[in-house]
Amino acid sequence: MNYSECIERARKRIGNYCKACPECNGKACRNQMPGPGSKGIGDTAIRNYDKWKEIRLQMDTIAENKPVDTSLELFGKTFQYPFFAGPVGAVQLHYGDCQTDVTYNDILVSACAEYGIAAFTGDGIDSNVMVAATKAIQKTDGIGIPTVKPWNLDTIKEKMDLVHASKAFAVAMDIDAAGLPFLKNLDPPAGSKTVEELRQIIKLAGTPFIVKGIMTVKGALKAKEAGADAIIVSNHGGRVLDQCPATAEVLETIANAVGDSMKILVDGGIRSGADVFKALALGADGVVIARPFVTAVYGGEKEGVRSYIEKIGSELEDTMKMCGVSSLNEINRDCVFVG
Repeated sequence: MNYSECIERARKRIGNYCKACPECNGKACRNQMPGPGSKGIGDTAIRNYDKWKEIRLQMDTIAENKPVDTSLELFGKTFQYPFFAGPVGAVQLHYGDCQTDVTYNDILVSACAEYGIAAFTGDGIDSNVMVAATKAIQKTDGIGIPTVKPWNLDTIKEKMDLVHASKAFAVAMDIDAAGLPFLKNLDPPAGSKTVEELRQIIKLAGTPFIVKGIMTVKGALKAKEAGADAIIVSNHGGRVLDQCPATAEVLETIANAVGDSMKILVDGGIRSGADVFKALALGADGVVIARPFVTAVYGGEKEGVRSYIEKIGSELEDTMKMCGVSSLNEINRDCVFVG
């Protein structure tokens, strides 16, 4: 199965909101929540996609003809490619009942681990979402990254117990989920965290900690102050705040500010190996791709995930070769043109 075949199959299985587009750009599902769409007029998700396409590649084939190495080391683990599957929770609500959170995570986490990358897993108001996710990660000997919502501290402690049992090699918190409707008006309160509160959570985690949802240098410096090991430059796919900048527009400035002291990942509209290359050229260590992996699971389950990983991986290899680099650490700002 190739990814095109996977998309065709997914269209019959993925529910009423996602359209399983040939390339996910946020346009067909704009302003559809629940579902994969984004908040308000849908501007942010579309802008995420469009801004990567405005960055151009600098071709250079006067270079040594040697094999390309796409591998990335992160927190002591080596992965075949510098991209990860993004966290998605409550898949039945957003994408249809062809999959449950249990089956989705079992397929995604195991397939990613087998084919050389790792999956972030989601969280939700249903505690079984995190239970299913961490059990799936445990089955792969910890090759997965649970993502915990910014609940109150007692709830976070309960979630961290599950994370520890999974032996996950890292844990994330999507701090930007503070803008999701189901986190509002909870008692005790959930949502935004101070630097001190975040420091306490990171200490509680006791494992490499990734803060997802950073869109400014100021935010990155706060995450650094709290002790985060990595950040994800992310606007939550446009799902929490309309009229945001695209992640491609803010990545370079953030990476220049904190890239020497923590790992930088980025998500939002990255849909090809060329986009992955562009993100690395602007300072990211790796990228996170979410929605197309949902299509992969719904359309082809494990084979669908394999087909998508191979698609993005081969595109990245080809881009590296045509831009005259043979390893990730050779990718730099000179490799792209930003008009």
